Amino acid sequence: MHSQPRVLQASLTAATALLSVVWAASGLADPAGTVLPSISSRTDRFALTRPADVPSDEELEAAGARIGEVRVEIHNIFETSVPEENTALFRLGNRLHIETRDSTVRSQLLFQPGEPYAGRLLDESERILRRTRYLYDAQIVPSAWHDGLVDILVVTRDVWTLNPGFAFSRSGGENEGGIEIEELNLLGFGSQLEFAVRSDIDRDSTSLLFRDSQLFDTWWSGMLSLADNSDGETRLLALDHPFYSLDTRYAGGVFAKTDDRVDSLYDLGEVVDEFETRQDTSTVYVGYSQGLRSGWTTRWTTGFTYDRNLFGPAPDSTLSDFVPPDRTLAYPWVGYEIVEDDFETARNRDQIERTEDVALGWRARAQLGWASEAWGADRDAVVFSAIVSKGFEPTDRRRLLFSAGLDGRLEDGGAVDTVLGASARFYLRQSTNRLFFAALETEVGSNLDPDHQILLGGDNGLRGYPLRYQGGQGRWLATVEQRYFSNWYPFRLFHVGGAIFADAGETWGANPRGTPSQGVLKDVGFGLRLGNARSGLGNVLHIDLAFPLDGDASIDGVQLLVETKASF
Repeated sequence: MHSQPRVLQASLTAATALLSVVWAASGLADPAGTVLPSISSRTDRFALTRPADVPSDEELEAAGARIGEVRVEIHNIFETSVPEENTALFRLGNRLHIETRDSTVRSQLLFQPGEPYAGRLLDESERILRRTRYLYDAQIVPSAWHDGLVDILVVTRDVWTLNPGFAFSRSGGENEGGIEIEELNLLGFGSQLEFAVRSDIDRDSTSLLFRDSQLFDTWWSGMLSLADNSDGETRLLALDHPFYSLDTRYAGGVFAKTDDRVDSLYDLGEVVDEFETRQDTSTVYVGYSQGLRSGWTTRWTTGFTYDRNLFGPAPDSTLSDFVPPDRTLAYPWVGYEIVEDDFETARNRDQIERTEDVALGWRARAQLGWASEAWGADRDAVVFSAIVSKGFEPTDRRRLLFSAGLDGRLEDGGAVDTVLGASARFYLRQSTNRLFFAALETEVGSNLDPDHQILLGGDNGLRGYPLRYQGGQGRWLATVEQRYFSNWYPFRLFHVGGAIFADAGETWGANPRGTPSQGVLKDVGFGLRLGNARSGLGNVLHIDLAFPLDGDASIDGVQLLVETKASF
């Protein structure tokens, strides 16, 4: 099936031509050119600079400076002061778009007039604003220094946030699509309202969602989601006051979800078992922190979680009579978190011509709970979870980001449904427009619950294979990519990039509902990347062709993937 030299040769020729176009558009004359910093040309960023007569942050803080006037400038989607964007179509887009309100931006700033000046609060406020989907970028700089006061300038740029249309994606040989009416910045208040009719491999769904991360211009967030699905229904309600900054002292919230659905177990991309699941989950918690001290934040949380999973035969299923045993966990828990204040900004790393905020400091969180029949559980168990991450800077042009996580239970002295995972991501800056990327991730399971699978396929990184292709008690996946970031900016709407890639992965251990592991599976491919410069409805569009090099004879020799992702 995979001995298709003509198809592969033609595809590689197309890849060469595509990447040649991207390379030529990058404006690089010398492929082995000078290595440049991570932040490249900023074609979409306002050129804000700190005035020469404003002292450094260290000098201002030592002088006891206070915040003076805080001025907010909100730029529309298109800068009509730029000749290329002063067109009838772009002016119409600006008129139809409701700009973000001044109060919406101000409610997310960590400083107010009259408060002591602290440079780190400007940096952290930038990161908070850039996390929103309705702003393309944000910059905050001191603009003047007088009479012991520092005036601050906050500049943001909106993106198009209304999505009245169709959605489509393809990965792992399967299509997903739907019709959506979505607004990410309702009336300029930063709220999300969505009505969608979707169809994917698991179910058809009609859903309504409302989310507001700044309820009434406060740090409280709320979400309500209702979905009527072909296999059941979902109801979700959440009210939360998170640790929104490094110096936040208190947190708390409540979360409740009810989900009726049909779940499936997979082997070689095909459903081998189906069963009905009724899941009721709720959590209430409170948290306390002493704030940021000497560059570190520590946080304590405590709460109670109820998680009930009831299983039954799937209606009208002819696959098997397999039904997992019911499971109810109810437990109080305590959590501890530590965060290091160490961040950097980058560009043309995981995004195309967008400011990226990267955490390089240590971040670790652990949570421990005790489930008991006295609390409403159907068993006694220790419920635990932990996660840790850290970024490393070997040189100016190299970055290594590491993370690891562990969650599961201890029952009758043994580990149950326990998964240990780890990942490493490596970036090598070759030039302003070229970057080499490599990633390695792994998961190891122990005594998994029968309704859980560790899977490997086209939907989680092995791009040349069907989704949910191979299962087992563990897996690893390695990826290498040569990324190209061009200066091509067609219609001033998209930034264009490209990639050639190779993936390899393997599962191991018993797969009680499927075939044994097929060993190491590999693929190669190439793709086009379109960075979304004007819309908040997805950051990077991927259009990939991937060629599987292993697997069984049922796999297509070429996989087409079309997806919108958060990163390159």
